[in-house]
Amino acid sequence: MATMGNYCKAYPLHRFREFNGWQEKEQPAPGDKEQGTEDRQDFLFLQENLVVTQGIFLDEGIVFDAITPNWERFCADVLKFEVPQFEACSTTVEQVQSR
Repeated sequence: MATMGNYCKAYPLHRFREFNGWQEKEQPAPGDKEQGTEDRQDFLFLQENLVVTQGIFLDEGIVFDAITPNWERFCADVLKFEVPQFEACSTTVEQVQSR
């Protein structure tokens, strides 16, 4: 079963290719498994763990997973990728109804 992370962000493929160490894993595009075609989507997903995937799941369709300090800097400085800090909601139903 596929694993869904807490956060990912879609970027155009050409943005990832700006990274000097970018090297795509050889995988067929979704829906092309029988034909074995190498065509890629226009958009890929940067996951919270800095792995790049074809879809929204952390562990499926992995296109790039060579996580290095240079890749981390590229994600932060060039792509401006940042995982938002989610705060737990502490408002109760009673507090909302009393407003």
